[in-house]
Amino acid sequence: MLKIDMHTHIIPEKLPRFAEKFGYGDFIYLDHHRPGFARMMKGDNFFREIEANCWDPKLRIEEYAGNKTQVQVVCTIPVMFSYWAKPQDTLELSRFLNDDLAQLVADYPKHYIGLGTIPMQDTKLAIQELERCKEIGLVGIQIGSNINDLNLNEEQFFPIFQACQDLGMAVLVHPWNMMGFHSMEKYWLPWLVGMPAETSRAICSFIFGGIFERLPELRCNFAHAGGSFLPTIGRVEHGYNCRPDLVAIDNDHNPREYLGKFWVDCITHDPLLLEYILKTAGPKKVTLGSDYPFPLGDLEIGAFIEKMDLAPPQVEDIFCNNTLDWLNLDRKAFTI
Repeated sequence: MLKIDMHTHIIPEKLPRFAEKFGYGDFIYLDHHRPGFARMMKGDNFFREIEANCWDPKLRIEEYAGNKTQVQVVCTIPVMFSYWAKPQDTLELSRFLNDDLAQLVADYPKHYIGLGTIPMQDTKLAIQELERCKEIGLVGIQIGSNINDLNLNEEQFFPIFQACQDLGMAVLVHPWNMMGFHSMEKYWLPWLVGMPAETSRAICSFIFGGIFERLPELRCNFAHAGGSFLPTIGRVEHGYNCRPDLVAIDNDHNPREYLGKFWVDCITHDPLLLEYILKTAGPKKVTLGSDYPFPLGDLEIGAFIEKMDLAPPQVEDIFCNNTLDWLNLDRKAFTI
C-alpha cells in the first residue's frame, strides 16, 4: 500500500547567518557542534537540538522505509517563518528555503513533495513568492496559525488565499507563535495546550471570517488533527446559535456546515480520538501525518492506525488517497 506522510519538517543542512547579513534579528542558524547533530540557535539563545534526519534526504528515506512509507511531504520548521522580520528579508529567507525544497523534490521525485513558505506579512510579496513556488515545482505552502498575532481572517490575507485557489496551491496551516506562550512555559504547555488552541483559532478564523464560503475550491489542511476544533465543535456551534450577534457577524452559516470541506492530519496519538475525528471531519478528509522528525510527532508513521478496526479501503484513504486529493496529485507519479 502506498503511504504518504503529508506532515514532515526539513531544513537545509547549512543556513546563512541571516542576522549578520540583514543586521538585526534572531534569525535561526545551525551550530553543528558534533557529527549528526546541530543546535538550532535563535540569536544567542538555544532553541532545540536536531539530528541529521532533519536535513539528510537519504537518511530520511531509509528511516521511512522501516515504517513502510515511501513518500514524504516536506515543509520548513515553523520557527523559520520569520513573519516578524522586514518583508523583503523574509522573502529572501523564503526563497532560500524554497529553492532548497525544490532541489530536493527534483533529486528525489518519488520520495518528496514540497510545500513552500512565503512572507505572509506582506500581501504583494507573499503572492509573488507563491507564484514562484508553483513555478519551481512546489505544490502548496505551509503557513502559521496567526501572522504576528493577526488572525487569518484579516482582509490583508484574503488575496493570498484567493491566489492559492486560483493557482491550485494547497495550504497546510501549522500552529506557531502560540497564544499565552510566556505565561505558561512550564511543563511544555505551549506545545501541549497552546498548539491545539492555535489550530482551532485558525479554523474558526477561516469559518467565521467567511474564507471557506468565499473560496470554496481552496484546499486547506490543518495540522495535529485540527487541534482542539473538532473536539469542541459542539461548543463552537452552540456559541454561533446563542450569540450570533458576536459570532456570525461576517458569515451567517452554521460552522458545522464546513465539516468535510477541509482536511486534517491523523496525529492524535489516540485511536479513540481518531475514530471521532474520522466521523466528524469525514473519512475522506483525514490524512496520514507524523510531524517527523520531532519527538512529539507520530514517529511510527501511522502504525496505530493499522491496529485499529478499520476497513482496508479506509486505511488506504488515510495513508494516501486523501493526501493525493488534498494536493491534487496523481498516484502514478509515485508508483510507476
